[in-house]
Amino acid sequence: METSLRARVRAGDPDAFRQLFDEHAAVVHRHAVRTTGDWTLADDLVSLTFLEAWRLRERVLPGDDAGLRPWLLGITTNVTRNTARAARRHRAALARVPPPDPVPDFAEEVVRRQADAEELAAAQRALRGMRRGEREVFALCVWEGLDTATVAEVLGVAVGTVRARLSRARKRLRELTDLELERGGRGADTGRESGPGRSTEAGIGQGGVQRSAAVGQIPGSRHQAARSTQETKR
Repeated sequence: METSLRARVRAGDPDAFRQLFDEHAAVVHRHAVRTTGDWTLADDLVSLTFLEAWRLRERVLPGDDAGLRPWLLGITTNVTRNTARAARRHRAALARVPPPDPVPDFAEEVVRRQADAEELAAAQRALRGMRRGEREVFALCVWEGLDTATVAEVLGVAVGTVRARLSRARKRLRELTDLELERGGRGADTGRESGPGRSTEAGIGQGGVQRSAAVGQIPGSRHQAARSTQETKR
């Protein structure tokens, strides 16, 4: 005698459960859509219904296979009720959570940091073309504002050596920045919009960084901008 589908489902036969799904999944889905009005939620309820049916398979009462449809729809009803209850609890919990503090607008900070990074990268490209001693003297005298005597003491060289290196560094910086302009720096600068407070002329940028390219700058002005405070006093 052939075993009924109900008995095979009750026994935990995977093939029987696959057949149960194939025969009744559309019915369960239609019922879920009609009761919730949500097609996406109905898909989830179908999955939950058959997962719960597998867990409760041993509770299937003996009888004909026609009774499996009402059994599945009963499970769908319970699953729908439990899902709605869980959703209400979730919404209530969210309503009790205090609103987060407003996040300040960081757009200006991002723009400023990007500008600083561009200026630093340009300065680094120019400084890499110098000798190490010239780079060290330029950084200490111009960027850090130390006088030549202090820099000479720090580096362990004569004051005259510091002055000579600084002079060569300034001259070399002018040559390198002019070369960068010829290689396309001018096109990159003209393609970037100038915002409020931004200048197309080279100078000491934000964070004290010497900008490496300048559009329309008078060559002699870069020399004056690079002079240290102590040398200006002399």
